[in-house]
Amino acid sequence: MPAKTSDFQVKQRQFNEDIKNGTFKPCYLICGEEAYLRYQNRDKLLKALSADSSSMNFTRYEGDSCNPLEIIDMAETMPFLSDKRVILIEDSGFFKNGCPELADYLKSPAETAIIIFVEKELDKRKDIYKSLSKTGFELSCDVQDEEMLTRWIFSKVSREGKSISPRAAALFLERVGTDMSNISTEIEKLVCYAMDRDQITEADIEAVCANWLTSRIFAMTDAIVEKNQKRAIDLYYDLLALKEPPAKILALITRQFNIMLQVKEMTENRRDKGSIASAVKIAPFLVGKYQNWARGYSFQELKDALELCASNDEAVKSGKLDYVISVEMVIIKCTSRKNAV
Repeated sequence: MPAKTSDFQVKQRQFNEDIKNGTFKPCYLICGEEAYLRYQNRDKLLKALSADSSSMNFTRYEGDSCNPLEIIDMAETMPFLSDKRVILIEDSGFFKNGCPELADYLKSPAETAIIIFVEKELDKRKDIYKSLSKTGFELSCDVQDEEMLTRWIFSKVSREGKSISPRAAALFLERVGTDMSNISTEIEKLVCYAMDRDQITEADIEAVCANWLTSRIFAMTDAIVEKNQKRAIDLYYDLLALKEPPAKILALITRQFNIMLQVKEMTENRRDKGSIASAVKIAPFLVGKYQNWARGYSFQELKDALELCASNDEAVKSGKLDYVISVEMVIIKCTSRKNAV
């Protein structure tokens, strides 16, 4: 799901101000699905604290085997010729599974230590999260929405002395997806490809990004809604061979059908393409594409397709169905020429 970007931006500004002013909290939680933002903010904070592998006052713990008592002992150890000791804990699972020792310690951590947690997943019901929320700072780096990503693309391209049109930026996002690390890498490739020109064009994107893994995912979902069963299945198994998680594939299929349903409803209500694009958060030029796809389905068939995706996802999570087979079932049923979804 897209992040609440406005919340992220407020927290990000606050985080940046702490670094700029040198007013650090006793503990930080940098979390969320977007790895690029997690690691970028982690590195920014560590740099501001002069914490690296050569520092005697920096300790790093990683993985689900982290010992909370050892971490607490380190936090209580006085720093050497410095005001602060920095402790980095990554992918510990403490904020997903809980950790009573650290939950209690973070209520009143040592004034001479700064503890930084970097986690992909968390459960806000856990005591450790509640303790950190009172004494520290949380920055949730979730997947950003298309509006924010588009602004970011414009900014990165501009810093390279080039420009890109809104239409080209929308095509670029469709090609490479919303992963910011992927976006950054692909922008570097585009800048090199268009080295002798000021403008990055749609033709450049087609040439440079056409074979990117994410484009295969969208090609597969295109084939599904176009009811090209053989191509959809072939692309699905290509993606599995490339280690793409079935859960992610199912989520994208669900997203496509959800957008089609919304576009179909708004088209029936005579909404213009601009308002439709804004409502479903897609580029305006993609509205026509979704309208054409939606014409091949009735409202009930689209609702049935979404119900099928949801029920198969639930069946996998409850152990009743294998993920690989569940996605294949969705593809076969949704590409039936009789629309038997």
